[in-house]
Amino acid sequence: MCLCFRKSNLTLQGFSDVDLGGDFDTKKSTTGYIFTLGGIAVSWKSKLQYRVALSITKVEYIVILEVTKEMI
Repeated sequence: MCLCFRKSNLTLQGFSDVDLGGDFDTKKSTTGYIFTLGGIAVSWKSKLQYRVALSITKVEYIVILEVTKEMI
């Protein structure tokens, strides 16, 4: 198996999403993201956040931080 890239379309794109309080037992949110390079997935992750966030704004900031760290 290998990843095959073309020279013409090597655009790095990132997508993220969050599920506010999606875990019914702990009330933690689920963070998910995927990065594609030239339309091919090169990095992805889905996990529970390590703390409970009380607002959607705080959850979104946590997601932005995680995704930015991965992109760098």
